[in-house]
Amino acid sequence: MVSNSLMAAAGLLLISTLSPGPNNLVVLRAAAHGGLQAAGPAIAGIVLGGLAMLGLVLAGLGSTFLHSSSLRTVVATGGAGYLAWLGIGLMRAHAGNEDRTALPAGLAGLFGFQFLNPKSWVMVLSLVAAFPQVGLATTLAWLAPAFVLIPTASLLLWASAGQRLAVHFQHPTTRRRIDCAMGIALLACAILLLL
Repeated sequence: MVSNSLMAAAGLLLISTLSPGPNNLVVLRAAAHGGLQAAGPAIAGIVLGGLAMLGLVLAGLGSTFLHSSSLRTVVATGGAGYLAWLGIGLMRAHAGNEDRTALPAGLAGLFGFQFLNPKSWVMVLSLVAAFPQVGLATTLAWLAPAFVLIPTASLLLWASAGQRLAVHFQHPTTRRRIDCAMGIALLACAILLLL
């Protein structure tokens, strides 16, 4: 029973981490600007943030979310607002001034970003809710390796794509278009979250 649930959880985790979202866009952009070495701290922050969220949800925060519609609304609205702000920042950024984008960066920035990323919350809450009730330690022992291996592999794929885009980021017009496309994607995520 647990092994079947783990396979289902791994599949959901794989689909969630491979599909476009804020984490993937940040990693793609970091790799495009500085290669895999620049994306490494972002990937570590995302993975460690996901593990921290998993621990918090298993420790009881998940039931608080389930029973408090106002808390879910606050987190969804705050997360959507932050995603919209990041998206607008990317769309407004000048090609030569990446600092204006205000995207989260580094291990600490992406660790904290996980707690503002609605997609991360939905993924963790869904996985924990669907997993059999086998106790905190056992559930953590089953899910933690998946929460490390699958997102790391998915984010490395996104970083590889970013590295391939690096040549295009050297051209200001192309970089501007890519930043606008990523900004629109983040803004769309925010709007869909509010709907």
